[in-house]
Amino acid sequence: MSADPRFHPAAGPYPLSRLAEAAGAELAGDAARMLNGVAPLDSAGAGEVAFLDGRKHLASLKASRAGAVVLPPDLAASVPEGCAAMLSRTPHLAFARIAALFHPPRAPVPGIHPTATVAADAVLGEGCDIGPHAVIGAGAVLGARCLVGPHAVIGPGCVFGDDCRILAHAAASFCLAGHRVTLHQGARVGQEGFGFTPTPEGRFVTIPQLGRVRLGDEVEIGANSCVDRGALDDTVLGPGTRLDNLVQIGHNVVTGRGCVIVAQVGISGSTRLGDFVTIAGQAGLTGHLNIGSKARIGAQAGVQSDVPAGQDVTGSPAMPVKDALRAAIYLRQLGARKARSAAGPAREEQKEPPSGRSEQTD
Repeated sequence: MSADPRFHPAAGPYPLSRLAEAAGAELAGDAARMLNGVAPLDSAGAGEVAFLDGRKHLASLKASRAGAVVLPPDLAASVPEGCAAMLSRTPHLAFARIAALFHPPRAPVPGIHPTATVAADAVLGEGCDIGPHAVIGAGAVLGARCLVGPHAVIGPGCVFGDDCRILAHAAASFCLAGHRVTLHQGARVGQEGFGFTPTPEGRFVTIPQLGRVRLGDEVEIGANSCVDRGALDDTVLGPGTRLDNLVQIGHNVVTGRGCVIVAQVGISGSTRLGDFVTIAGQAGLTGHLNIGSKARIGAQAGVQSDVPAGQDVTGSPAMPVKDALRAAIYLRQLGARKARSAAGPAREEQKEPPSGRSEQTD
């Protein structure tokens, strides 16, 4: 199925040569042929581009009516007649670039909606688009071509670089952000961290949260995710880091470059991540940990101790993947032995003749 034009306006059409250039792919086909969109392999038509990144869907490729397909070089011979091949060792990435060419993000429409509230001393860069009922606080600074969606709030003193998108109902406070940062719908950045101390009487006293949130270039924060500001130091998300929806980042957390944090992950205060760390869905990390660069944390893992660089961990409590698999196998075997042991006496009883009856035959 092609993209619905009501929601995804399309650019193009483009010649195959332009698509191959955008994808960084080698073209085997008519360079001048015009295509007008992207679609899945099994439903793409003659004017559309599809992709294949493995042998699992070779049958769909052979039956496909796509005008062109992006695929690895070693599968080029499987492309059906009439379909152009765009050869790439990273077909998913190449296809993503082609799809972005046909469906670029909505460009800002410069202007301030009449219902928006913009402080007199706020600074808006050239070409900013400020939507209905948006609020931009005193002393805030936006770079060029920023888009601020309906009901979004940018607090006093916040700074965003060029080409940022703060989408509907997102809110930022105590925040310094780089270029091309995106806050998706409902994201919350810079709210007070979860810091308090008890009194002898059993009450709680809030510790003033005096830090900020710093977002590197191209950070994306998913819908309804929350990033607390620091207590004394800053909370920092390194360049290119991506948060999925419904992620919680505690105060003073620091991530390196290019970290990927999947839905419903919670990271407690003052934990530090190296570069290119991946944390899968619903994992939880306690506070004051050090997670090394390129470590990978499995779904629903409970991480209570440091993780060395490059290590894969899973389970709760988290442990190296090989250890977790061995533990799971052992528990399964232990359960099976107990089941056999419990069933043993019953089998023996079934072998004995019923009471009062003779096994002799007449």
